[in-house]
Amino acid sequence: MKRLKKTLTIFALTTVMLISGGCSGSKKIESWAFDYEPTEEILALYDDGKAVYKGEKCTYVKDDDSIDITDKDGNTVEHKYFMDKDKMVVYIASVYDYQDEGVPDGVVGNWACGKNIFRFLAAPKLEFSEEDIFYGHYSVDEANSSITLMYSDPIPDATLYYSLDGNKLTIDYPWPLVKTQKKDTTKKEEGTT
Repeated sequence: MKRLKKTLTIFALTTVMLISGGCSGSKKIESWAFDYEPTEEILALYDDGKAVYKGEKCTYVKDDDSIDITDKDGNTVEHKYFMDKDKMVVYIASVYDYQDEGVPDGVVGNWACGKNIFRFLAAPKLEFSEEDIFYGHYSVDEANSSITLMYSDPIPDATLYYSLDGNKLTIDYPWPLVKTQKKDTTKKEEGTT
């Protein structure tokens, strides 16, 4: 009888702890990947305000047009976004260093962020190159701190946001994200049926 009482007491205590503390951890409510790598998760959002962004644990606050991501050191970055059918287009910031002599005149000039390079030619041409691969024309809306890139290739125009701080150009570039897809593990080796 003592054994039964002890078992029932442990069961009751365990049940109370599970009910009051919750029996499961946080639940993933959104999972996003770059559209060119749909099986590689870049952003996971959980129902308890936690997130994983680019492989790093963090917290987030999301509203109708932005996601504020706070890293483990307490640094918060606001990422604007908008929905485009099944895609979420997120603006991700990169900081470019001025590569020319002297002081920049607006966005005109050569800018580098690691291996990524933007080149903006002055008026009247208003031509740009992105990574010396993509070319086209651009326009600047200083009132909205935005640049519209009109690609020569059959790529949709892109509007990005920018800010200048001396020889630093911060560009918030729009990246289309799709819901993360499962990897296809059923692929057969070449030559097999």
